[in-house]
Amino acid sequence: MIEENVILVNQNDEQIGLMPKMEAHEKAVLHRAFSVFVLNDNNEIMLQQRAHHKYHSPLLWTNTCCSHQREGETNIEAGSRRLFEEMGFKTPLKELFHFIYKAPFDNGLTEHELDHVMIGRYNGVPTINPEEVEAWKLMKIEDVKTDMQLHPEIYTVWFKIIFDEFYHFLEDHKI
Repeated sequence: MIEENVILVNQNDEQIGLMPKMEAHEKAVLHRAFSVFVLNDNNEIMLQQRAHHKYHSPLLWTNTCCSHQREGETNIEAGSRRLFEEMGFKTPLKELFHFIYKAPFDNGLTEHELDHVMIGRYNGVPTINPEEVEAWKLMKIEDVKTDMQLHPEIYTVWFKIIFDEFYHFLEDHKI
C-alpha cells in the first residue's frame, strides 16, 4: 500500500508542499487535516473507538472521523470521503471553523495540524469499517465533557483538544 501524502501548510492554510504522512508526524510539520462531528436530532455526538490494530491511539474514543485532505480535494469532499470510508454513511457536512494544534503521542509521533472542524447530522446506524473503527456510540455533548474529565485516558489526545474548541464554538453559536 502506498503511503498517502499530507498537505503541508503555513499558518494561513496556504499549501507549501507535500510530505508522506508518517514523515510529517515524525517531524511534527504543520499540515492540513479535518475533524468531523456528526450529531443526531437529540444533539448526541457519534463517537468512534479506533480499531485495536491502529499504529497509534488504538481503542481510544474520538470524534466521528478525522483524517487528512488529499491534494486537490476540498475540506468538505475530504470529510465526506473519510466519513463514508470509516463509518459507512454519507450526510451533508458544514465547515464550522479551523485552528492549529500540536499534540505529541507516546510513540514519538506528533500531530501538528491546521484542523478544519466540520459538523453533520445523521440519525441512522453506521456501518463501521473494522479496519478503522472498533466500535461506536452516541453521547450527549455534556456527558462527553464530563466523561473526558473523569476518564481522560480513554480519549485520543487530539479529541480532547478539538472537543474543547468544538464545545466553546457551540456555546457561542447556536447551530
